[in-house]
Amino acid sequence: MQAVIFDYGEVLCHRDPEAYRKLLNLTQLDAPAFEHIYWHDRHQYDLGTLDAATFWRQFGGHAGRTFTDAEIHELVDYDVQLWTPTNPAMLAWVAALQATGLRTAVLSNMGPDLLNLMRRSPDFAWLRGFTHLTFSCELGVAKPDPAIYLFTCEKLGVPPEQCLFIDDKPENVAAAEALGIHAVRFTGAAQLRKDLAARNWLQDYPQPEADGAPPQGTDLLTAVL
Repeated sequence: MQAVIFDYGEVLCHRDPEAYRKLLNLTQLDAPAFEHIYWHDRHQYDLGTLDAATFWRQFGGHAGRTFTDAEIHELVDYDVQLWTPTNPAMLAWVAALQATGLRTAVLSNMGPDLLNLMRRSPDFAWLRGFTHLTFSCELGVAKPDPAIYLFTCEKLGVPPEQCLFIDDKPENVAAAEALGIHAVRFTGAAQLRKDLAARNWLQDYPQPEADGAPPQGTDLLTAVL
């Protein structure tokens, strides 16, 4: 292994339960319905072909609701807040790997509103430690398109077969593996450590420590009630 490529959402960050509760309240949906509609047009938003206001207007159309301009502004703000809490255990591991000289990258499907905040905020100064950052809204290509993986490997200067990719979504992991990239599905730092050991990957490098991240996906509902 010469490089490790990290997804951002649900890997380097976890979703904010308070922001999630606000989104459920404002949209007047339960968690399963919200999740279904949220991801319906998310790919286009992450590609940069939909702006945030249009994304939430279309969300409202799917939900049978019409949001006011003020509500859309709130939805955009809560959506950004949703993805801002970072995962301390994973960031500590990233820093430890970087200290060894291993190349690292972020490869994330991300809309411009969150990315703009991350670029501005001192809380995300840790991004400067990565060898390369690939964000779908800037490239106009998103996972699981093979092109975005190959682009990232090229920018790292490392062939796919010498990279490790970590992502929480099975389809993104499968797409990486199809290109010859070593890949692991992330469900938590403790499980990641077990998976790396089982495959004998990165065993000469620092290992991730267990985290205390809140539950993912629809389980967030029980976390905020």
